[in-house]
Amino acid sequence: MNFLPDDIENYANNHTEAEPQVLQSLYRETWQKIIMPRMLSGHLQGRLLSIFSKMMQPKRILEIGAYTGYSAICFAEGLHPKGRIDTVEINEELNSIQDKYWELSGLKDRIQRFNGKALEVIPTLEDSYDMVFIDADKENYLEYYELILPKVRPGGLILIDNVLWTGKVTEEIKGHDPETKALKALNELIQEDDRVSNILLPVRDGIMMAMKK
Repeated sequence: MNFLPDDIENYANNHTEAEPQVLQSLYRETWQKIIMPRMLSGHLQGRLLSIFSKMMQPKRILEIGAYTGYSAICFAEGLHPKGRIDTVEINEELNSIQDKYWELSGLKDRIQRFNGKALEVIPTLEDSYDMVFIDADKENYLEYYELILPKVRPGGLILIDNVLWTGKVTEEIKGHDPETKALKALNELIQEDDRVSNILLPVRDGIMMAMKK
């Protein structure tokens, strides 16, 4: 299922800054070799993440769900000169493709990977973060949000991917669907959360952006 009509998506991509060559190569290899390649951020969303990072020039970024490493490269493009990304990924089988493209991007030394369950890793992280990106298992999004918010500095951003869930969040939940249920609950919680200012961006599969007050 496409997130946008083909003509609209093509027009948007054609009027968006081109992907760096390393990201084009990572995109192709992900689609050739990795299961569920649609989990990749891709061109349009990747450039949006890059611009957010360049605007903020964050010293510390936390990413929950590295997948093949595409979004980490996008964020690293805007890091403060002394900045670093901490990225958490449960699937160690993806380490080799991440390392390959992080090295090719020249940004590998700016990225610190933690392999493990995010619910166990997050409490061990002592840094305060300027920006957080959540793109992992949807059932735990609420718990990730609550664990992460105290670690975000005032004025920092939390970006949460897939919050539209191909439109399912606008529909009545049918049967056993814990992912849609969790995403709807998260969206409602953030909308009512006086600790943040928020906007839901209908980019690709939806990005919730919450700025800590």
